[in-house]
Amino acid sequence: MKIKVHIFDKELLKTYYVWLSIICVITTLLFIFVTIPDQYKVCGGIAFIIVLATIYFGLWIYANRLKRVILTINNSKAEVKIGNIFEEEGLKVIAFNEYFDSLVNEKVIASSTLNGQFINNYVNDINELNKEILENKHLSSRKLENNTSRREGNTQKYALGSIHEHNDYLLTAFTKFDEDNRAFLKMSDYINCLLNFWNEIDIIYANRSVIIPLLGTGITRLKDYDTMSEQEKLELLLWSFKVSRIKFTYPAKVTVVIHESFQDKINFYKLKKI
Repeated sequence: MKIKVHIFDKELLKTYYVWLSIICVITTLLFIFVTIPDQYKVCGGIAFIIVLATIYFGLWIYANRLKRVILTINNSKAEVKIGNIFEEEGLKVIAFNEYFDSLVNEKVIASSTLNGQFINNYVNDINELNKEILENKHLSSRKLENNTSRREGNTQKYALGSIHEHNDYLLTAFTKFDEDNRAFLKMSDYINCLLNFWNEIDIIYANRSVIIPLLGTGITRLKDYDTMSEQEKLELLLWSFKVSRIKFTYPAKVTVVIHESFQDKINFYKLKKI
């Protein structure tokens, strides 16, 4: 078990104090009617301390093993859990670059990425997908310059956060690409992209559940903030959802699915503060 929650974590102590208060109330009421013989008081006291210590360590172990948390944000249900986004029900977000590239050749898109897996396994006709994106009326107002100097991939560039709905997938322009086809973002781009993303979701989702991967992981480079952890990216994603003021009406909800390779880097217990 990887230690993600410190044994004297403040949130853990707060939870323990709640349990302690309940136990103290119960024992106080019990001792009104029950008297412990003098010869058993020392053993009883030791046993009580052991029980309290066991409860605390049990809560600590639980906090470190937590792999799922449900939050209420803007009166909407938001779930964060370990899983496989392709196995979820709802609108699944797949991060593309600003060109909505579909060329999986390990140079433009790597087959190991979520983007590459989606194209290889869930797109029947790549040419048809490219045509859909170019003819998407919703995306027409989000077009930027046409980079005709690109040697590989698409040339039409779109604003970050733009979304194209394809079946039950939401293809999202999430990263910029340099001349060597390397994905990157500046922190200002990252935040603006998240805010634009939620605005697009508000237009498109139509009271359907939305499933989101941990955006910004993998090969994306945050040029002016390269030390940002997966935990910070997750908290920023949830913060952007909060400030967007978008509301999901039951049974629709937001689910952030974390790949199992990142589970040791995510402190689910800390998310409860949000």
